[in-house]
This record gives sequence, structure tokens and C-alpha cells, in this order.
Amino acid sequence: MRTIEIYDTTLRDGAQTEGIAFSVDDKLRITEKLDELGVHYVEGGWPGANPKDIEYFRKAKKLKLKTVRVTAFGSTHRPKHKPSDDSIFKSLIEAGVQTITIFGKTWDFHVREALKISLEENLEIIYNSVAFLKKYAEKVFFDAEHFFDGYKDNPEYALKCLKSAQEAGADCIIPCDTNGGTLPSDVKRIFLELNPHINVPLGIHAHNDSECAVANSIVAVEQGASQVQGTINGLGERCGNANLCSVIPNLQLKAGFSCISSEQLKKLREVARFVNEIANIRHFARQPFVGDSAFAHKAGIHVSAIRKRPETYEHINPELVGNLQRVIISDLAGKSNVLKKAEEFGISLSPDSPQLQDIVATLKNLENEGFQFEAAEASFELLMKKALGLHKRFFDLIGFRVIIEKRKENEEAISEATIMVKVGGRIEHTAADGKGPVNAIDNALRKALDKFYPALKNVKLHDYKVRVITAGKGTSAKVRVLIESGDEEERWSTIGVSENIIEASYQALVDSIEYKLLKEQ
Repeated sequence: MRTIEIYDTTLRDGAQTEGIAFSVDDKLRITEKLDELGVHYVEGGWPGANPKDIEYFRKAKKLKLKTVRVTAFGSTHRPKHKPSDDSIFKSLIEAGVQTITIFGKTWDFHVREALKISLEENLEIIYNSVAFLKKYAEKVFFDAEHFFDGYKDNPEYALKCLKSAQEAGADCIIPCDTNGGTLPSDVKRIFLELNPHINVPLGIHAHNDSECAVANSIVAVEQGASQVQGTINGLGERCGNANLCSVIPNLQLKAGFSCISSEQLKKLREVARFVNEIANIRHFARQPFVGDSAFAHKAGIHVSAIRKRPETYEHINPELVGNLQRVIISDLAGKSNVLKKAEEFGISLSPDSPQLQDIVATLKNLENEGFQFEAAEASFELLMKKALGLHKRFFDLIGFRVIIEKRKENEEAISEATIMVKVGGRIEHTAADGKGPVNAIDNALRKALDKFYPALKNVKLHDYKVRVITAGKGTSAKVRVLIESGDEEERWSTIGVSENIIEASYQALVDSIEYKLLKEQ
């Protein structure tokens, strides 16, 4: 069984998606999640392009990764510059990684019109760039930009570009369908023509402008490619990149290739939803393999059939990719996921337990209200413990008030929160200001509880995201708030949902505090 390297570029290509902006912490969390999935390479960004990517590569060195090799991305050196003098290469080397990927022009049209140099000079740039970086990195990959378009126009020159990279010592050469307009039949033909001339491993980097990125990636692997570059959920510029959430299971479950372990494959849905939550975008219900509707059944004849033999209307066992079979408007959906999470949380829960059904029912009701627990597992753990009588009430809210005041047009608004809580038999009434209403109520709540629970002083709020979940209702829409908190040992995420953003934020803040206090016990 041939092994295929999975090269994830969610943090670089995926970050170019319209409306998405990952923070450094976002990128680090996604890197760790991709490591759990078992991908081989994570393209962290373009070091030197912006301060965020520089900080990412500095902090990524501290991550304890098992399978992922963090990769730096850049271009060939600029015309009229020597590799040793080019600031692009200086930043790539200073990133301190052992795998570097550079892209270079392979379409003669781009060489003449974009770079404004001769075709021969471009070949020298490719060769010199790869050869220079090989002195500083264990592996150098060459992304052949616009290769398929270039090969269609001038196959002889496009091939010369790949050979320049090969002769310079590239460890893998990746033909790129940069404009995303190539059809699978052309990918197959071109790979068959390339194979006799290229002796180093080939990869594939496909964009999805013609809805063929996944198909093109699979065809390339069938014709000998040993590396697939893509993104989680197909994120990327314009119409996106090849969706690894479809590429990986298709290659592994259908085409007979090895990408990741079977246990890691079961995390695919979890990772897909995690990335969407971090990116603050809606989950696509009809996404193949990992979407909510991928194995959902509504029609009566379908439901009757799958209850006898699931394969009658399911192309794979959904559990292989971490998904589940769903019968619409059914109490049966969700039990396996709850049992799995209970095991992960160290909670004893029997499949025959009446509390299991209560948890499933509660979960379904909350999801109907807008809750999503994929990226808020701390809240879900609390939900389970409450249902099983394992939860302790640490304080009761008597009430809170938040005041926002803006005194002058050119001055920042002032936020102040007053809160009253009861801990045991004692009532604590306090106030605090903050940089916005949510920060103010967070400060006030901590101020009220710190004297009772000193461990809360170690908790920091790392991230705060809001998503509108009832589109079309304007400022009265229901919102979902996702908060990431952490102490010196770990980080956890909690959730709140309400038409009132302050109430939703309070829910998430309380869950964060209760999770910490339960953990301390």
C-alpha cells in the first residue's frame, strides 16, 4: 500500500479565504489539531511577510508535535538578486524549520509578462533558489506555479522548469493548478507525460475554480504523485483549494492508499468542525464525509432500508471519518458520540443508562437553539456532569448590570459592570470596568470570586468570537459566543447562546470558571 504525504496549507492558502483572519494563537491551535489528525506537513505561512507569521514560527518551535513537520513558504529569489542577498531567503532560513517550500514560475507567459525576464534567466532562478536553500534545510519542495496552464501552452519549457528544480536537488516537485481550471483528463495526461522525465517525487496542488480540485488530486495520485497539498474544508483564495476532508478518505477508503492511521481518520469530522469554528465560519451541512447531512436520512424508504442495512444508502460507514448516521427527527442520533466523549472525559456512562438519553435530548435541544459543542468541549463536559449529578454549584448569580457610556464623540466608550453573587452563605457585591462590556463583566465576576477561589487568578481569557446564527434579523439576531480560556497547564473553550450578546458572553464565562474549578477539585 503506497503512502501519500498530506501537506496542509490551511494556515497559509486557507488564510487567504475572503473574510478569514487567523490570529497567531488560532494558527498554533490548528497546528496541534492537524498533528492529532496525522498530517505530515503544515505550511505555517510566509516568514517575513508579516509580524504574525514571524511570531508563529517562533512559537511553533515550542509545540510538542508527533507527526507534523512545520513548513515555511516563500518564493524563488527575485530577479537581479543573489540568493545569499535576498531578504526572502533570509526570512525562510531564520524561521528555523527543516522543510521549506518555494514556488516559482513555470508558465512562459508569466515569466515574460509578470517577471519581465528571459526564459533562460527564470530557469537559473529556479535552480539557484533550490540549490541555495538545500544548504539550510533538510527538505526543499518546489511548487511549480501555473504548471498545467504553462504545460498546455509550452510543454517543453514547463518541463525544463521542473528539471531545473530536480537538478538543483528538490526533494519533491509539486505541479500546481494555480488558476484551478484544469480538468481531471488533462491532469492524467500531463502526469503520464511527466513521469518518464522526473525522477524525484511529484505532488499535486489543485485549486477548485472548476470544482475539480479533489478529483484532480486523486487522479494525480493514481498517476504517481506521492504528496497532496490542500486545506481543511477546502478553504483558500477565490473558490478554495483541494479539500483534504474529501481527499484523505477518498484515497484511503476507496483508492487503496495510506495517508493517516484509521484511528486518526476518525478525527476527520472533529478537525473539520474545529477549523471552521476557529475561522468563525458556518459549517457546511452538506459537505461530503464530515457534514451534518453527509449521512442524514429523511425519506421514509431510505430510513426503512438503512435500519436493515446501512450500506443501502451510505457509501461508507460514517464512523470511519468520525461522523454518524442520522435519522432526521429521531432520538437515536447522537448516542455514540456522547458515549465516545464520556470515555474521553473519564466519565462512566453505560449505553443502557437512562441519563444517556437525557444527555442526547438536552444536546439536541441546545443544538436546535444554536449551541455547537465541537469547539467548546469544556461546556459539553459540564453539560454531561450536570446530567449525571457530578457537577458542583460554586456560586449563584443574584444579578448583574453593565453600563456603557460615551461622553464625547472622539473618546472611547467606557464600560462598567456591577455584579452580585452568592457563595455558600455569603453575598459578594462588586464592580469593575473593562475594555468593552464583556471584559468589564469578566473582571467584575473574577473580582467577586477571587477571594473564595484563588485558583481563578491563573485563568486568562485568550480568545473571544461571536457569530450571528439567525441571519436576516439584523441587530435582534441570536448570537453564539465562543470563549477560549486557559491556565498554566491547558486551554479550554466554552460557549453561550442568546439574542443578547452580553447574556451569551456571561454563559460562556461562567462555564469557563466552573470548568476551571471542577478541574481543581
